[in-house]
Amino acid sequence: MRADNTTPSGALVFYSDFDDFDTWRQALRARLPGLRILHSSEVADPADIHYALAWKPPAGFFGRMPNLRLIINLGAGVDSLVGRDDLPAGVPVTRITDPDMARMMAGYVLFAVLRHARDIPWFEQAQRRGEWAYRHPRAPADTRVAVLGLGELGAYAARELQRQGLTVIGWSRSPRAIDGIQCHAGMQTLDAVIAQADILVVMLPLTPQTRGLLDRQRLQRLPRGAALVNVARGALVDQAAMTELLRSGHLGAATLDVFEREPLPPEDPLWRMDNVLITPHLASVAIPASAAAQIADNILRVSRDAVPHNQVDPTRGY
Repeated sequence: MRADNTTPSGALVFYSDFDDFDTWRQALRARLPGLRILHSSEVADPADIHYALAWKPPAGFFGRMPNLRLIINLGAGVDSLVGRDDLPAGVPVTRITDPDMARMMAGYVLFAVLRHARDIPWFEQAQRRGEWAYRHPRAPADTRVAVLGLGELGAYAARELQRQGLTVIGWSRSPRAIDGIQCHAGMQTLDAVIAQADILVVMLPLTPQTRGLLDRQRLQRLPRGAALVNVARGALVDQAAMTELLRSGHLGAATLDVFEREPLPPEDPLWRMDNVLITPHLASVAIPASAAAQIADNILRVSRDAVPHNQVDPTRGY
């Protein structure tokens, strides 16, 4: 019997080692009170599962569910799904594109960029030395910020930076147009964009083409003393080269939310560098209360044999 508009058939399974199951269950029940929502540890019969809301599930997770109809990636980036061999053919994969995630990401980027643009790390070090050290602020337009990646999150952040009067340069693999922002596209323009950046903000998806994109040679194209902000994925950047360039002063500072290996090992030298700010991959996370509306809508669409919104191609990574 086909589900009605409020009670989809089948059950939803939840898997994440990082997100709170009860919070997500309550948010989804508020939207779909008739939907059975199970933690992965509660699934007695995998054939009951029609929908999966998951973040980095173990190998073989999806292959056990013969009636799976929709996979919802618990986040915006789907690189963790690339290369899996248990994604059922024909089952759509969607990502969360919650406006609150975009605002949260833009807020983090704005904080990080303004912190560098206003020389706050320099004042923090002066405070630790007990020095009243004056440094005259620069005009916002004199700071050039390059945003690599102009997708939903990157474009939102670029606009917020531009609103602060900063000179914003955008780069993406395919052409984009954003009012007030100098947009460049294609690999042939990347090095020139990097060479202009006083602050480089990395917001690209991780794909086979972007993995290791910011290698030593590209990082060295940054003007000496430039700052790096990475809120995308650690594997986009050669972390060893970045660390050496931070130590030598070619990179003046970095704000890092992502790393090649997470959690960042306690022995990593980045922890002890005065010119590095580290946060534990929290620049933007899905908010259950607001994201539940989009998830519920897609579940209902699939239950009516309609195409879900925000569908992605896991083989491409976005």
